[in-house]
Amino acid sequence: MSLATCCIICCRRIGTSTTPPKRDLCWKDIRNIIKFTGPLILGGSLFITYEVLALKKSMTLDTQVVEKEKLKSYIYLDAVSLDKRENQGITYQARKELHKALRKVLATSAKIFRNPFDDHFSAVNLEDHEYGLWMLLKKSKSEDKMVRLEAVKEMAANHYWHDYQYRTVAQACDVRTVIGLARSKETDLRFFLPPPHLPSVKEGGLWCFGGNGLPYAESFGEVPSATVELFCLQALVRHSEIATHCDKIEANGGLQLLQRIYQLHKDCPKIQRSIVRIIGNMALHEHLHSAIVHSGWVSILAEAAKSPHVVQASHAARTLANLDRETVQEKYQDGVYVLHPQYRTSQPIKADVLFIHGLMGAAFKTWRQQDCDKLEIGKASDEECYTQCWPKTWLARDCPALRIISVEYDTNLSDWRAKCPVERKSIAYRSHELLRKLRAAGVGDRPMIWVSHSMGGLLVKKMLVDASKKPELNSVVNNTRGMIFYSVPHHGSHLAEYSVNVRYLLFPSVEVKELSKDCPALKELHDDFLTFAKDKNFQVLNFVETLPTYIGSMIKLHVVPVESADLGIGDLIPVAVNHLNICKPKKKDTFLYQRTLQFIRETLAKDLEN
Repeated sequence: MSLATCCIICCRRIGTSTTPPKRDLCWKDIRNIIKFTGPLILGGSLFITYEVLALKKSMTLDTQVVEKEKLKSYIYLDAVSLDKRENQGITYQARKELHKALRKVLATSAKIFRNPFDDHFSAVNLEDHEYGLWMLLKKSKSEDKMVRLEAVKEMAANHYWHDYQYRTVAQACDVRTVIGLARSKETDLRFFLPPPHLPSVKEGGLWCFGGNGLPYAESFGEVPSATVELFCLQALVRHSEIATHCDKIEANGGLQLLQRIYQLHKDCPKIQRSIVRIIGNMALHEHLHSAIVHSGWVSILAEAAKSPHVVQASHAARTLANLDRETVQEKYQDGVYVLHPQYRTSQPIKADVLFIHGLMGAAFKTWRQQDCDKLEIGKASDEECYTQCWPKTWLARDCPALRIISVEYDTNLSDWRAKCPVERKSIAYRSHELLRKLRAAGVGDRPMIWVSHSMGGLLVKKMLVDASKKPELNSVVNNTRGMIFYSVPHHGSHLAEYSVNVRYLLFPSVEVKELSKDCPALKELHDDFLTFAKDKNFQVLNFVETLPTYIGSMIKLHVVPVESADLGIGDLIPVAVNHLNICKPKKKDTFLYQRTLQFIRETLAKDLEN
């Protein structure tokens, strides 16, 4: 402005002069102008440069300071000087005006380039480092799904925020965002608010559901509380499989009560798993999602999902997947667990591998690494560490483009030990239920391989034969590329023969009776599947044990002999282990696992390349 004023005065002086101006006088005026304005321009440039560098420095994060701040738990407040002279000086006012000008420039450029830095943020008096947080929160509520997903991904990747910033996000984000954060692998647990405080109650647990105690509780005598709770939880698991009963559990404060029992029994993983199993069943119904989140379960599930114990982590991962309707279209019903991937991932999933356990097996323990000496475990490197479930640890690492699913169902050798002897389930009944659950999980939408042990192989054969007869299940058959059978009794088992001989003592279950070589249903299933498999040209790999298995301390049986494991198609490979260890590789580099991995890679080679 000073330069412009001087120029105008000089121009007017020259323009109004009646005598012709002298050449040396004109240059003299110009030199005077330069002497006056030069220092002003230079000083202003230095001032602006200093302020820009100062602003840049204030926006640069000191990682060491941030790491120290992470360890603190106090509430952060904006520091404002109490000295009024500091806030009223020329320098302070100039810096304030400069920052406002820069903020307006950023806001204007954002409008031009359609960036998320819009009028809402430009009008708010925020510190410079706060804009990223609120921009991500705004993006997380965008109508564009891809924008929302990217915002959650960026939030989960932040590990340098202050403690109060994580709490800000926890309080400001919506249900969809908090579930997305819980399903992000590297997310900080401070993103989740702790569960709300539960009101105190008198002595009592699940057996007094809906009240503080019932008279018949006194009859329990010396029965441990954990045992009582476990029996009640087993009943609630069955109730949670019925949609209307889930509504009643929620309406009667079940979410809060289950949370209390979960916290009281931190030393009992079985109780905690049963509770998460119930919540996972309730999460199948979207109208209950808000109640589950607001009752504080997401923070508990997010922590459990990071557990080093595969069973705990898998139960939590199943529940979170059922809550995540943003990236998961499938629904994982009771007994269906995704071993990989258990978090949101950018890795495209190109095929499925399904693991079906056998008699007296389970979704995780059947596929664990074979037990070895503690000395061997201590000497093993990190990559060779003992694994509780090799499909989750080894196979997922070797084939990351696979979705790996393991299923679980109740089985019994004897009806003496059955939880409900009246409910006797045949192979046909179990295969029907299992196929229904797998279809809900999207099985059949991708190419797949079935991996089964013992009676699980009979279930696989029955599911495929039944699916071939129903047009709506054609995708399951057409996308099946092959199968691996670990000691499957295609022609019967010695266990069934022994059970029949002592049937009055053992009281064999329906499943055991159907494993008899004289069972008509077993022979019919074998013939139907063999014809069907040859027509479809399935790739098949068979393993069989060569050592006997101890059942208890008195009985020693060769459960599945070589002739029974011979399906009639595919390679048959004898392995010097017993029936229980046939599907438990001793190490990752053993023949059993490497041959399994080779079969999966070769069978799905074309599908994994696409």
